[in-house]
Amino acid sequence: MALKKYKPTTPGQRFKVISSYDDITTMTPEKSLLAPTRKTGGRNNQGKMTMRYMGGGHKQVYRIIDFKRDKDDIPGLVKSIEYDPNRTARIALINYKDGEKRYIVAPHGLKVGQTILSGKGAAPEIGNTLFLSEIPFGTVIHNVELRPGQGAKMVRSAGAYAQLMSRDGKFAIIKMPSGETRMILQTCKATIGAVSNTDHQLEKHGKAGRKRWLGRRPRNRGVSMNPVDHPMGGGEGRASGGHPRSRNGMPAKGYKTRSKKKQSNQYIIEKRKK
Repeated sequence: MALKKYKPTTPGQRFKVISSYDDITTMTPEKSLLAPTRKTGGRNNQGKMTMRYMGGGHKQVYRIIDFKRDKDDIPGLVKSIEYDPNRTARIALINYKDGEKRYIVAPHGLKVGQTILSGKGAAPEIGNTLFLSEIPFGTVIHNVELRPGQGAKMVRSAGAYAQLMSRDGKFAIIKMPSGETRMILQTCKATIGAVSNTDHQLEKHGKAGRKRWLGRRPRNRGVSMNPVDHPMGGGEGRASGGHPRSRNGMPAKGYKTRSKKKQSNQYIIEKRKK
């Protein structure tokens, strides 16, 4: 994974740093694994704007990703590593021995021609999916399930990884990317390795237009609004806006928003780092 920095031939190129895409092996997606997507522009079924700062963007087709990895004991060959416009990570096309094709979130270091496996007894190697009860301590993992058979819900974005720390009874203790340490049932699955596209956080768009291609409209500060639009708006001249808070009045810095009665609190051993 490498980054590409441009010469400052135009103002937009001056600060532009993007991926070199040298890990991508094909530009043509697998047709049988595509699904249409409709852009909402942040509007509901009445045409009213319910989410701000959304709209436009390049037309995209959704790639159906296998987050369950339930083809146990059937080896799969990595056919290609591809770009996915719907996520920050790369995806890999897997050709299984029984003839089925599926997309998975590509782990860092996965190569074309490699064979992957999932299920009980699989080796703890990059790309293989195992039950948490079978993964060695200290192993770097991603695509972690929260409930058995539900499919991966956590650690799916570019460069992310969790770590299996220990086991306690029927639970495995996992250190999450946020720094939170929590318990997850050992019957849940996880994939070995970190998520691909590790340099994603170092990319810089360089110009506002590149944000528009992604479907993001200009976002203005609460301080620049009127009092009717935001709690921090209004005032004569350039007023500071008072205490930082969201549009609906929720304090933005240091205020705990997590419910004390949340059901999953009992599974959290150590809270995330502030």
